[in-house]
Amino acid sequence: MTEHDDRYAVPSAAALPADAPMFNRAAWIRILPFAAYLAFIVIGDVLERIGMSQDALVWLYPAKIAVVTVLLALFWRQYEELRFSSSPFRLSPAAILAALAVGVVVLVLWIQLSSGWMVVGSPAGYDPRTDGRIDWLLVTIRIAGAALVVPVMEELFWRSFLMRWIAAPDFQAVAPSRVGLKSFVITVVLFGFEHNLWLAGIVAGAAYSLLYMRYCNLWSPILAHAVTNGLLGLWVVRTGSWSFW
Repeated sequence: MTEHDDRYAVPSAAALPADAPMFNRAAWIRILPFAAYLAFIVIGDVLERIGMSQDALVWLYPAKIAVVTVLLALFWRQYEELRFSSSPFRLSPAAILAALAVGVVVLVLWIQLSSGWMVVGSPAGYDPRTDGRIDWLLVTIRIAGAALVVPVMEELFWRSFLMRWIAAPDFQAVAPSRVGLKSFVITVVLFGFEHNLWLAGIVAGAAYSLLYMRYCNLWSPILAHAVTNGLLGLWVVRTGSWSFW
């Protein structure tokens, strides 16, 4: 797909039947993996509040990633933006370089934008140590999940679905390059406050959204997101800055 792909047009909401559901099947298959991911976060918070220790909750993340992976695999063939015709191998060299650069820049800013007023709540992070020793299986699962699963799940929800759905209910007919300022701002702000580091999240959301709008290929923000998360994981392990997880 190119930036000005004529196969897309912003449809009129008024053209939809009055009794049309708010979300169609295409929307739900992008919502469900993200909703499952959030559900595990809520479950973990509840279990922690009722007294369960962090050591007892370390396997909640692998369970979360497993469930999200199953849901993505179940619906994979229905994600047309992830098919071979728009695969990462179809990205231009310029798009690949831009995604890699954005991923690294977002990583640097993510680490820097961590002052007290830039943080919501008190993130405990994800500490993979057991009796003071790093559990490398947990580390591997965490980095693999953050770099390979989370970017696909989040970009399907935030960019492919929500940013275009705000522009028009028939979101699949909306060109990424034509979503408009309102869709961009709302999505970026919500994406930011999904994270404890809300300002860093807003910056990341803006960067990933601009990539999607510029190259009209979801693999572009997925690649950038994967670079950010993967390198962040390596940095966290290297420095022991577990709160960033």
